[in-house]
Amino acid sequence: MTTTETGLARALMAPAEPTTDEEVDRIVAASAEASRIWANTDRAERSRVLEAIADALEDAASVLIPIAQRETHLPEGRLNGELKRTSFQLRLFAETVREGGYLDARIDHADPEWPMGAPRPELRRSQVPLGPVVVFAASNFPFAFSVAGGDTASALAAGCPVILKAHSGHPDLSATTGAVVRTALQSAGAPSGLFELVWGAEAGRTALSNPHVKAGAFTGSIAGGRALFDIASSRPEPIPFFGELGSVNPVFVTRAADAARGAEIASEFTGSFTLGSGQFCTKPGLLLVPSGATVTEALRGTELSQSAPLLNERIVMGFHETLERLSSKPGIGVLRRGPSPEGNAPTPTLLATDVATLLAHLDELFTECFGPTALVVTYDDEQELVDVAEAIDGQLTATLIAEETDAVAADLTRVLVNKAGRLLWNQWPTGVSVTYAQQHGGPYPATTAPATTSVGTAGIARFLRAVAFQNYPQHLLPDELADSPTTLVPRRVNGILQK
Repeated sequence: MTTTETGLARALMAPAEPTTDEEVDRIVAASAEASRIWANTDRAERSRVLEAIADALEDAASVLIPIAQRETHLPEGRLNGELKRTSFQLRLFAETVREGGYLDARIDHADPEWPMGAPRPELRRSQVPLGPVVVFAASNFPFAFSVAGGDTASALAAGCPVILKAHSGHPDLSATTGAVVRTALQSAGAPSGLFELVWGAEAGRTALSNPHVKAGAFTGSIAGGRALFDIASSRPEPIPFFGELGSVNPVFVTRAADAARGAEIASEFTGSFTLGSGQFCTKPGLLLVPSGATVTEALRGTELSQSAPLLNERIVMGFHETLERLSSKPGIGVLRRGPSPEGNAPTPTLLATDVATLLAHLDELFTECFGPTALVVTYDDEQELVDVAEAIDGQLTATLIAEETDAVAADLTRVLVNKAGRLLWNQWPTGVSVTYAQQHGGPYPATTAPATTSVGTAGIARFLRAVAFQNYPQHLLPDELADSPTTLVPRRVNGILQK
């Protein structure tokens, strides 16, 4: 048994009562104190601490996984994979911090002949941490988007303390994961107050309103995220709020693609919209296909008997309410339904309509239904695909299932690049790889900050702000801006990138 496992011989229990306002204030004050230390901790040390958290999570797998199974109903294989993703992204951010390119260091030497018509002063620009961040954990990824997930990892990497509002869907897992993180931080010598949990919706709002807090991050519903966004925006000092709120993730299938591989498309779509019982934010919730499509016929005969318990009662209730509301709309039919669409472990349901009905009732029909259902929409003319693309609001993803010779693909891409954060060509949106080039964001209501991502190394930029130093002496500059830095980082000097 590892040291971490020995220290967590049994699951920790979530507190019985929400965090009080007084305790929130104490936690935020400690976070503000830790911020002054952590922001000035060198990058190599911050990287080492991130890797220590990753090691501790892996060491605690045999304790964490059973708690997660009990509270979320997710299978062991899925949870093991998600825990691996969680430790991987911590290590990837450690690598990002160590390399230093995220600082976007720029040096402009003084130039009396600068051609703008006036001398250029000595300017040196880099990034500094924002300060304490309140992170609101998600329910559907109890490791990767929760206590030690991507928002926590990227904020700590940027040099910001984290106040984590635990999710009610997996409280004991949150308490135990939080203990793992705190113990790892303490063992690694990180400052006290760098990471702490708060419990209850009101505690999260109170923390977000505290003047010491400088940013918020959230993954969840449009209603919940918008309410928090409004709090962050209406403070005496407004702060950035990085919310991922919801997405339908439409899929556009051309006539040529349907003719070439309709049955294959139907099979792949079924696998994508039912993955994880449809509880992914990137689930393709709407499929546009030509009238009389092979895809449609294949879906009519597809097997939809798979089922699994949904994450929690709130999601069960929301799924059935949304499905009932969609099913009862005029012009909506059932294309295919599994044998047991009710209860806590519903089998999938495919609804069907046409483009005219969709566009006539877009606000009601183009909506996220979190769970194992999707809407199949038929069109007659491929121009209708462009019409739908122009009508919809912001999305995390938009998918083109097409042939390279399809003329409509260029028009669709032109429109969709302004509608979604990630465009896919002949692949499916479920599965968001943690990489350097990933973009997990999109125009509102997909997110509240479309210029940023919550997945991938670029996520660190959310918790940084730029500072320029003009005519400053060398000994007062950040190391990355000094003429002779102790650690080399990529820098742009007089406009020329130097690696």
